[in-house]
Amino acid sequence: MIKEIRQTVKQLFDQNNIDIFIGYTEGTLPLRKTPCFITKAEDVDKLVWDSFCTNNLTVYLPRFFVPKPREKEPKWPKVGILVSGCTGRSLVGLFKEKQVPRENIVIVGVPCDGVVDIKKIKGIEINEGSENKDAIIIKDKTGKEKEFKKDDLLADICVSCSCSVPPVHDYLTKGKGRVTMVPYTGVKEFEKMSREERWAYFEEQVSKCIRCYACRASCPNCWCKLCFVDHTLPQWTGITNNVSDVMFYHIGRIFHQAGRCVDCGACVAACPVDIDLRKFTYKLIEDVKVFYGYEAGLSLEELPPLSTYKPDDEQEFMTEP
Repeated sequence: MIKEIRQTVKQLFDQNNIDIFIGYTEGTLPLRKTPCFITKAEDVDKLVWDSFCTNNLTVYLPRFFVPKPREKEPKWPKVGILVSGCTGRSLVGLFKEKQVPRENIVIVGVPCDGVVDIKKIKGIEINEGSENKDAIIIKDKTGKEKEFKKDDLLADICVSCSCSVPPVHDYLTKGKGRVTMVPYTGVKEFEKMSREERWAYFEEQVSKCIRCYACRASCPNCWCKLCFVDHTLPQWTGITNNVSDVMFYHIGRIFHQAGRCVDCGACVAACPVDIDLRKFTYKLIEDVKVFYGYEAGLSLEELPPLSTYKPDDEQEFMTEP
C-alpha cells in the first residue's frame, strides 16, 4: 500500500497535477507518525502509511485557501492529500461548507484497518514499536519485547467505525479496510442517566479541562478565523479555568459540531487530560441521525440539516426535550 501511495503521488507531481501533498512520515517518537508536506517528486519516499497515522490531515487544508486583502482573483494551489474513511468524511464537510474548493484538491484514498491508541499500552516505557500484520511489537529501554494484538490497541473510534473507505476520492489504493464494527454504546449508557446525573458527569469531565484548546486545534470543523471564545467585543465567555467559563467553551464547541462531526476522534486523541469528549459529540451525531436522518460527510450533494429547512422537520425536541 505504501508503494502504491508513493507511486501515485510521484505521478501527480510528474504530471504537474499538484503543488503540494499532505501525508504522513516517520515521527520522532515510537508508535507515532507525523504529518508531512511534500512539494517535489523526489521526496515521495518519505511518505508512509500504517496503524500509527492518527492525525486528521484535513485540518490543514483551509489555511491554503484564505483570501488575501483586495485579491480579486486568488490563485489557489493544487493540494493533494491522503485520506482514510473518517478523514475523507471530514473533507466532504469542508467542501460542503465552502472552506476548501473541490477543484483544487486531489484525494488519494486508503482503505483503513484502524489506528492504534498508544494510551491503551499501560506500564511500559516504550522505546521502539513496530507493526507486523495483526500484531504490534513493543520494545522497552532494556530491549525486552512484548507483543499485543492490534485489535486490543485499536482506538475506540476505529472499533465502531462504519466507514473505512473514503466516500470521495480521485485515487484509491488496494485494500478492503476494516469490516468488523462494534457499535458504540457510550451514548446509550449516558441517556439512561437522569438529567441531574448527566449534568454532574459533564461537569466532572470538563472540570479537568486546562483550556489548552487542543480539541479545537485538531478538529477540521473548527475552521473559524476567530473563535467565539477569543472574541473581545462582545466577550462571550471568560478565559479563566473557572468551571462556568470552561463549560461555556465546551458547550459552545460541542453544539457547533451538530450535523458536522464525523466521529474522527481527533479531539479525543489530542486532549491531554482525557476528557470524555466523544460521549458528548456522539450524542449530537445520534440526535441528528434520529431527528433528520442525516450522517455527516457521506454525500457531497446532501445538504447539512442545519443549513436547510423542510416543512415536515420534527420540532418537538425544542419544546418537549
